[in-house]
Amino acid sequence: MSLVDISLPPPADKAAIQLHASDNVAIARVPLPEGQVVRAGGIEVICRTAVPMGHKVCLRPVGAGEAIRRYGQVIGRARAAIQPGEHVHVHNVAFEELHFDYEFPRDELPPHRKPEQSRTFLGYQREDGRVGTRNYIAVVAASNCAAHTAELIAHSYSREKLPENVDGVVAFPHGEGCGHSIGPDTQQLQRTLLGVLDHPNVSAAVILGLGCEVNQISHYLGPNAPITPERLVGMTLQESGGTTGTIEAARRSIGAFIEMAAAERRTEVTASHVALGLNCGGSDSFSGITANPALGYCCDLLTAQAAASVLAETTECFGAEHLLVKRARNRQVAERFLEMIANYKKYLVRFGGSFDDNPSPGNKEGGLTNILEKSLGAAAKAGTTPLMDVVDYAERIKTAGFNFMNTPGYDPVSLTGLAAGGCNLICFTTGRGSAIGFPTIPVIKVATNTRTYSRMLDNMDINAGRIADGEASVEEVGREIFEMALRVASGERTKAEKLGHKEFVPWRIGPVM
Repeated sequence: MSLVDISLPPPADKAAIQLHASDNVAIARVPLPEGQVVRAGGIEVICRTAVPMGHKVCLRPVGAGEAIRRYGQVIGRARAAIQPGEHVHVHNVAFEELHFDYEFPRDELPPHRKPEQSRTFLGYQREDGRVGTRNYIAVVAASNCAAHTAELIAHSYSREKLPENVDGVVAFPHGEGCGHSIGPDTQQLQRTLLGVLDHPNVSAAVILGLGCEVNQISHYLGPNAPITPERLVGMTLQESGGTTGTIEAARRSIGAFIEMAAAERRTEVTASHVALGLNCGGSDSFSGITANPALGYCCDLLTAQAAASVLAETTECFGAEHLLVKRARNRQVAERFLEMIANYKKYLVRFGGSFDDNPSPGNKEGGLTNILEKSLGAAAKAGTTPLMDVVDYAERIKTAGFNFMNTPGYDPVSLTGLAAGGCNLICFTTGRGSAIGFPTIPVIKVATNTRTYSRMLDNMDINAGRIADGEASVEEVGREIFEMALRVASGERTKAEKLGHKEFVPWRIGPVM
């Protein structure tokens, strides 16, 4: 019987997965009916109630207040005594904020690179040494007041046939840029938009304002700007004749940009030029068993090529930070990472929130009980190599190997930060089927379970659910992701690109004025 056939009860030894010998729970591979026999880790129990797919079934007696363990780590404490065979979830597990004795690195850790044949892809070489995986013309709104016009400009090219080497003219509309408090919030927005404009996947760009907003286009122009005037023009609706006049003016500039981009060619470059952003959304209990560990293996392969991988979502590191601290390159990097966690906690407290607000109803329906369990699975995306650098939201990625970026767990905001930091590819794992992409960066979607993959074939690129089905190993799927990443970097289109996903949401951290 195939494990994806959920109409029949599974054999006892195929019913659930124990992830670590010390775990007192196992994860249901398929929906388990009441009375189902489960055999895992040398223990046999009978389900006292039905257990949904991806949810936890108790293997050993757990007393009230005793720890629930998954991945060999504490994910909460029993609200009351839990008997073997019982369903373990939010109804009988209490969230507890853990405090760790961190194991800081004593010496400088070198990047772990396996000896492996050098790999290549076909990309667009830029003057600053970075390499694009796509070749777009971007129209970026400086504020909400210019957002609609930016969309109209990009839409005016929707039926035009562009040269083969031009992937498109895309808009970056958003609701920010005015009504901001002056300071860290506006600085972060400017860093984000500058990262979108000055990106290896962007050949040239237009920065578009109304003219009187807080976020003035002058910030992006002039002698100190990192983008040359040949590749960036700025204009405002107030000075260019309103919406219609601005569309006409922008099209004149974009016409020259298209000619320039059409002359650019893909050339063979080493895989060290890959900067892969890592994200998970609509997670389920299989995320930490299948797709995330497989993506982690892919990241280890990329590190062997001296490429960069970037873990994000600070809210989904809480509860797993002790594991990442151990992997930090040095004490300074470890403390910088913990500073991000501490600052995010202060940020949440200001609004009366906590890290455990993160698991969504869909996450919980998929078997994730709290943020500790979710984070332990999410951290697996980063593989096993040393944490080389830590950057704030939308800061430029400059270090080969495993990096961390401070972002929210909210997917479109997290992807926007990764993109602004210079990631030229993104890999997104999902158990519930999150549909998302980015205007200028290909997003590879990896399903954590076969059911979601089968139901959303138009959205998913890779099925990591084959791992839970017993049809593939973590290493095999990890290499599949790695090989697809190189093909996509060379121009193969992802499902999100084919569907036209263009989500872009900057992170607003301050008040509305």
